[in-house]
Amino acid sequence: MKLWDKGVNIDAIMEDFTVGSDRDMDLRLARWDVVASIAHTNMLVTVGLLGEADGKALVAALSDLLVDIDAGEFTIPDDAEDVHSHVERLLTEKLGDIGKRIHTGRSRNDQVLVDLKLFLRHELRQIRSLVLDVAECLLTMAQKHRSVGLPGYTHHQVAMPSSFGLWFGGYAEALLEDVSVLDMAIYAANANPLGSAAGYGSTFPLDREETTRALNFHRLHVTSTFAQMSRGRTEKLAALALGQVASTLARYAHDVVLYCSQNLKFISLPDEFTTGSSIMPHKKNPDIFEVLRSRCNRLQSTHLEINSVLTNLASGYHRDVQFIKETIIRAIDEMQTCLRVTLHGTPHITPETNILQRDLYTYAYTVDRVDELVRSGIPFRDAYQTVAGEVSSGTFVVPETTTSTHIGSIGNPGLEILERRLQELRLTLGYAG
Repeated sequence: MKLWDKGVNIDAIMEDFTVGSDRDMDLRLARWDVVASIAHTNMLVTVGLLGEADGKALVAALSDLLVDIDAGEFTIPDDAEDVHSHVERLLTEKLGDIGKRIHTGRSRNDQVLVDLKLFLRHELRQIRSLVLDVAECLLTMAQKHRSVGLPGYTHHQVAMPSSFGLWFGGYAEALLEDVSVLDMAIYAANANPLGSAAGYGSTFPLDREETTRALNFHRLHVTSTFAQMSRGRTEKLAALALGQVASTLARYAHDVVLYCSQNLKFISLPDEFTTGSSIMPHKKNPDIFEVLRSRCNRLQSTHLEINSVLTNLASGYHRDVQFIKETIIRAIDEMQTCLRVTLHGTPHITPETNILQRDLYTYAYTVDRVDELVRSGIPFRDAYQTVAGEVSSGTFVVPETTTSTHIGSIGNPGLEILERRLQELRLTLGYAG
């Protein structure tokens, strides 16, 4: 069944090429299509475009479909063009002409728009929660190993002493900041396009504010033209947010891979989290974090793929945007997988102790020596030159005591501040509305 069918047989190759994997993707949107249809039906009753008895019958039938969808018993057959046409067909088979009234005052354009908005809002909130779970896991590791020393590097050269408290805590803070980008994407998805129809509104007296309230949207897409232009724009903003989180995870994964190497040996993973070599018996490869790095790096290109489809499109609907649906749904699924793997693998990281006691890291304490001289009254630039001379002459000795107390230092990584931020973010959706 095709909602636009005029009785002409469509070329099979053309149809297969243009539909693509839309039916598979629409299964992910089915729940939201039915939820939006219930809100639309109730609104039609309110404004007098649908009788109360017919409205109740449609809502009851739609509610039955919702039960089937949530139970995993809903399918879209090959002869259905998409979820919208299939839902209408099922309603018509069950209710006769009443089922045909469901499409009053809307187009497939605003149907798929509202489905995607509801889907993205829900999925991005799920991802937001997972990001906070990973941040909490990292903070737990930071607290557990807050005093374990770790060399800091700049330019891949030994720099200054750090700690696992700062390392784990740093990535936790990065993810907390990434949440603000996710909130921006949720805000973009949290607007109601229903009633914009094909992008130019309707002659029916639709109550768009009622469906906005019924679907718990933060606001209404006011102009029907912008509602239509938000197709692709919303997905691109979601992809940008996913890419930001993926960037943080990829960098973290790279650190883990690097720190596992025999040259550094900062951390270790249990045998069951590593793989071996087909020829080298000694190998213990951190494949889980290598694959995490690669999959997250690939996720960062999602917004570019979406942008390439949108580039130079005029206003109004174009069939091109259909294929953005698959791109963003797969990216959503991939992001959730990467977050869950990070959450699973991180607690199994074991930091090495006494790393900073290795001779290689003697010069990591040159700044501590400079600070020691400054505290004794020597100007900083003179103290710097003195310590440089000690290094050059081979007379440098690590200071007996080193202290750091400011927020964000080894002695005070500020983990309690990050814990409070985490809890605040759990209690609010920020820009998500």
